[in-house]
Amino acid sequence: MPAIAPARLPILRALLAQLLAVALVWLLLLGFARWDIRPGLLGAALLQGGVAAWLGQRLGLSPWWLPINLAFVPGLVLLHGQHVPGWLPLGAFALLLLLNWNAFGERVPLYLSGAAAERQLQVRLATLPAGFRFIDLGCGLAGTLLRLARAHPAGQFVGVETAPLPFALSWLRCLRQPNCSIRLRSLWRVDLGDYQVVYCFLSPAPMPALWQKARNEMRPGALLISNSFAVPGVEPAQILPLDDWRHSRLLVWYPGGTAPDGSGASG
Repeated sequence: MPAIAPARLPILRALLAQLLAVALVWLLLLGFARWDIRPGLLGAALLQGGVAAWLGQRLGLSPWWLPINLAFVPGLVLLHGQHVPGWLPLGAFALLLLLNWNAFGERVPLYLSGAAAERQLQVRLATLPAGFRFIDLGCGLAGTLLRLARAHPAGQFVGVETAPLPFALSWLRCLRQPNCSIRLRSLWRVDLGDYQVVYCFLSPAPMPALWQKARNEMRPGALLISNSFAVPGVEPAQILPLDDWRHSRLLVWYPGGTAPDGSGASG
C-alpha cells in the first residue's frame, strides 16, 4: 500500500495522524466497553501513540517522526498530575520547533556532521587551490564549518540556515572568524555558482531538487558533497566512506562537469 500525502507540510501530516489516532482509539474504547474492557488512561494513550506512529508512516512522514508521534500523547498523560510547571511542555515544544524549524517545513531535521565527515572534508579541501569558496547548506550549529575555516584561512566559508536558534548560535560562534560568515537564508535562494565546494547534510526529500539546482548553477570542476544522502538515479563520481557508528559516507558529484584541464575528475 503506497504512502498517502494529503498535506505538503510534515507538521500538518503529524497533526492529522494524531487526530485520526484519537478518533480511532475512541471508537475502539467504545467497542471495548461492551465487553467491560477498560485499559485505563495510560493504556489508551499508549494505544493512541502506536496508532499515530503507524498512521504517520502511512502518511509519508520521515522515520524520525515515529518517536514523536508515539510519545506525544503518552507524554502528556504522564505529565498530568505531576505538578509540572505549565510553561515547561510549551517551552520544550518551542525549543524543539526553534531547533528543527526546517524539519517541519522542508523535511530537513537538524543533523550534525561528526568528526569522521570533518576529517574527510579536511582531506578533500587540502587538494583545492587556495582561495576556494565553500558553502554549507543548512549549517546547523556551524561547528564543522568553523573548524574548516580555521584550518583553511585562505578559503572563504559561508553557512546558510533558516532554523532560528541554530542560526543565532552559529552566527555568534563565527563572529570572530574573519573568513567564515553565517546567513539567515534558504538554500534555495543561494546562487551555487559562486562556490567551488557545496556541502550539505539534509535528508532524502530535497536531494532531487537540489541536484537540478546544482546542475543549473554550478561551474565546471565545482564539487557537490552530500553527507549520507544520495541523488536518486545519479551515481556519485566519488564515495568517501566514514568510519562512524552509522557507517555513513560522503558522496561527491561534479554537477557542472569536470574542469577543462581535467582537475575536476575523481580519483
